[in-house]
Amino acid sequence: MSLPPNPPTPRDAAPAAPRDGVRAEGRINLFDYDRMGLRDVFAQLGEKPYRADQVMKWVYHRHVTDFEQMTDVGKALREKLSAAIQITPPNTMFEKQATDGTYKWLLGMDGGNAIETVFIPETSRGTLCVSSQVGCGLNCQFCSTATQGFNRNLSAAEIIGQVWVAAKHLGNVPHHQRRLTNVVMMGMGEPLLNFDNVVTAMSVMRDDLGFGLANKRVTLSTAGLVPMIDKLSEASDVSLAVSLHAPNDELRTELVPLNKKYPIKELLDACLRYTQRRARTTITFEYTMLKGVNDQPEHARQLVKLMRKVPSKVNLIPFNPFHGTRFERSDEDVIRAFQKILLDADVLTMVRRTRGDDIDAACGQLKGQVMDRTRRQAEFRRKLEGGVADAA
Repeated sequence: MSLPPNPPTPRDAAPAAPRDGVRAEGRINLFDYDRMGLRDVFAQLGEKPYRADQVMKWVYHRHVTDFEQMTDVGKALREKLSAAIQITPPNTMFEKQATDGTYKWLLGMDGGNAIETVFIPETSRGTLCVSSQVGCGLNCQFCSTATQGFNRNLSAAEIIGQVWVAAKHLGNVPHHQRRLTNVVMMGMGEPLLNFDNVVTAMSVMRDDLGFGLANKRVTLSTAGLVPMIDKLSEASDVSLAVSLHAPNDELRTELVPLNKKYPIKELLDACLRYTQRRARTTITFEYTMLKGVNDQPEHARQLVKLMRKVPSKVNLIPFNPFHGTRFERSDEDVIRAFQKILLDADVLTMVRRTRGDDIDAACGQLKGQVMDRTRRQAEFRRKLEGGVADAA
């Protein structure tokens, strides 16, 4: 009986790269499947569903990738599994730790590509920022990832593999020793442009046999793909964050070009529909504070009017500079004055503390290594070199 192929993936996706850089011929990667998918695989091997559950616990709770070490699995089944399935996390090229305790991993993909994953420890929780694409095609003007261009979508294995690498490094044990309490799909890429693989990976994050995270502790951040927000509300039950960054269409289109296709009113309507699927749901709106661009009192007052339309909270993000950017971070007093206008209007507003900026792990700084297919990286370098020449 033949095994099912890897789960369907978007056109640009590629299979996860094994640790030795060569994919084992004919074997599927366990990380590509959620619980139901893995049970189907085991059924085609002639095995009961509970055997798939046993293996999931070994992989995600004990971080074991060698079937021979799974001692409650019979020898004959271990041999069968070894012949049909590989358990292959991304290849860790290097890791860094910031002075504030933030970790960043550079994880190797195929064809010379690499992505970045960041863990942010705090007193009451630990948050992992996970990538969904190699690079990003949306070209948001204030984001370092955008300067790298876009190569492809990540497979489900490459997405959940990031969580596995971090969990193993941290000694995270679901339901016992939990250091990893939250996952945010806010790393490299636009998650909703890699919908199926992201949803599969988030299913494993929330599965008791996976990482056991509550729905509200898994957050997907989008630049505002309206049809896919509606699709997400039908497929998953995770928290939603929206990269807003401007309170009017003219400015937002300049900063987030996707706004030209899905303007703010359409975006807010989709967010409202998302909140209506369950009680006490709020949307987090992310707003990067750019000096002299979107940080003035009139911008705050415009934002207040928008926030009255959707159950929401605002996360103000001090801009994290990167080499060659034209933007600057708003002054601290300007950020606090902006926050006060929102708070005085009863809009729940927080200022995100910058973490990991000494290792380029802060929000908007993730770059990785992208074999660009959009020519955006070359264009950015030309602009940068021209700026240097002009300055000279």
